[in-house]
Amino acid sequence: MHYADFKTILSPKNGINLYRGCAHGCIYCDSRSECYQILHDFEDIEVKRNAPAILEAQLRRRRKPCMVSTGAMCDPYIPLENELQSTRQCIKLVEKYGFGLAILTKSARIMRDLDVFIAINSKTKCVVQMTMTTFDECLCRIIEPNVSTTLERFKVLECMRDAKIPTVVWLCPILPFINDTEENLLGLLDYCIKAKVQGILCFGFGMTLRKGNREYFYEQLDRFFPDLKHKYEQKFGDSYFCNSPNSKRLMGIFESVCKEHQIMYQPATVFEYLNTMEVKGRLL
Repeated sequence: MHYADFKTILSPKNGINLYRGCAHGCIYCDSRSECYQILHDFEDIEVKRNAPAILEAQLRRRRKPCMVSTGAMCDPYIPLENELQSTRQCIKLVEKYGFGLAILTKSARIMRDLDVFIAINSKTKCVVQMTMTTFDECLCRIIEPNVSTTLERFKVLECMRDAKIPTVVWLCPILPFINDTEENLLGLLDYCIKAKVQGILCFGFGMTLRKGNREYFYEQLDRFFPDLKHKYEQKFGDSYFCNSPNSKRLMGIFESVCKEHQIMYQPATVFEYLNTMEVKGRLL
């Protein structure tokens, strides 16, 4: 861990990322890509110094409340959060100043802040988002080794449901030849149905690879899935998007199940929901 100074925390699109780097060890992590210019060791987490104070100053200057999002680049509930509590301090400020919240994680540590989510949701809208990729718990431990298992994440979604906190699941990435099966998809969708999620974000069945995360991903393939790297290199070369050969069939199943259970699934619709501020049932 090391600290770095930043002048702003809230981005022009109302996103906050309090940490740079991650300790979760997901083998497919796009945030390792060189384009994000994380110049330090990825596991040596960079902490934004005085983040809550900077965020508070920015929120005070905002003329109109809006939805604030976090979790896109770095999980807000990495292990360091237990000690530093930067995420908790910042979302309490979101609640204090009457903003809404859309927060994304893979960690059951998010349950610590249920009280804040309930407080936000009583006045505006708080949406808890959970990434889920793999129904198989053993496979989950391989491709997402240092984070909550899929079953643990499902239990979080159930708790949010019971607390009347709306939820959205990110069904991605789906790794070709690893978790791109009908069995995996149906297991994850069953979790979503039972948890009564509002929406599911799926950008097709496949994954993205670019310089930085491609090299790390291939190292992990060599470690856990011998000979699979060669299959990737032959089929995808240097392509950015690596589409599963089962993509069309899986997408048909996905859309059919979502329609049957009235779950939002079109990305534009889900993002509109995440970005729409509400106050006591009124849209702003």
